[in-house]
Amino acid sequence: MRICITGVAGFIGSNLAIALLRKGYEVTGIDNLSQGFLRNIEPLNGNSSFRFVKGDVRDATQVLSAAKGADIIVHLAAYKIPRYDNALDTLLINAHGAENVLKAGVKNQCRVLFASTSDVYGKNPHLPFSEETDLYLGATNIKRWAYACSKLFDEHLAFAYAQEFGLHVVGIRFFGAYGPRQNLTWWGGPQSVFINAALKNEPMEVHGDGKQTRSFTYIDDTVDGVIKIIEKREADGQIFNLGDTEPVSIIDLASMVWKLVRDDEPKIKFISYQTFGKYEDVRHRVPDITKARKILGFEPKVGLMEGLTKTVVWQRSVLEALKNE
Repeated sequence: MRICITGVAGFIGSNLAIALLRKGYEVTGIDNLSQGFLRNIEPLNGNSSFRFVKGDVRDATQVLSAAKGADIIVHLAAYKIPRYDNALDTLLINAHGAENVLKAGVKNQCRVLFASTSDVYGKNPHLPFSEETDLYLGATNIKRWAYACSKLFDEHLAFAYAQEFGLHVVGIRFFGAYGPRQNLTWWGGPQSVFINAALKNEPMEVHGDGKQTRSFTYIDDTVDGVIKIIEKREADGQIFNLGDTEPVSIIDLASMVWKLVRDDEPKIKFISYQTFGKYEDVRHRVPDITKARKILGFEPKVGLMEGLTKTVVWQRSVLEALKNE
């Protein structure tokens, strides 16, 4: 089976490509390297079953070329929550990228798996979030919601293509994936910057009061869920939550990371949300994975402490390598 991955040099994309190649699939990956890194796919150099295309998902011709002959397109390329940046790139990259991927899916008559996000559940207070849960987003003049809005548009667009053209699509709402090959900035999530700070013996920046909770999912479990979707046609036409169901507060996450790196008391610096202008955070986020368990046989296996331990080892080695370049 031939699989095309957009955002292949990113965190989930690179780990997925490596896992698929180990299983004997052929993989073509496209990435413009704006947020992905060639070091992530370096282990694939020389693998005859892997082809890399440097290209942008906003370019329909490049997407169509990369996807030519694919049986499945896994669309992971995206721009994330505009915490520090403006919202325009988030909206346009995600909307145009999804449209080009769906058009390529129609052209190739292949399945399309597309990444959505747990952020679409927004401010819904009813936990845990099932795929049928109502979605509560904030005001449109608060740019923080641009990412969730763009991904909701992608979901609607995908199912509209399915209805109009008979395209087989599957949506994946990821919950807090982390682990080796994660981005080393806030793009990688709070655990990434916490590890950086702890390794440098610098204060960890915790936004708000740190009591907000999240579900963090080790990358091996995330990739296992995606592969199960690839290999089960019963997944077609569905949206799935993929995530761990055990939440942790951000302040507790920071303490866990610090204690994995150092022996002294954690250094924590609280950052007010006012720093980001009009910003709204989600207080709690926990997935209901009943559907993924029933249809896919998905079950997270790596606990948070085990996953963080592996991630700290990896991130330490990467930072040392970058320092010596």
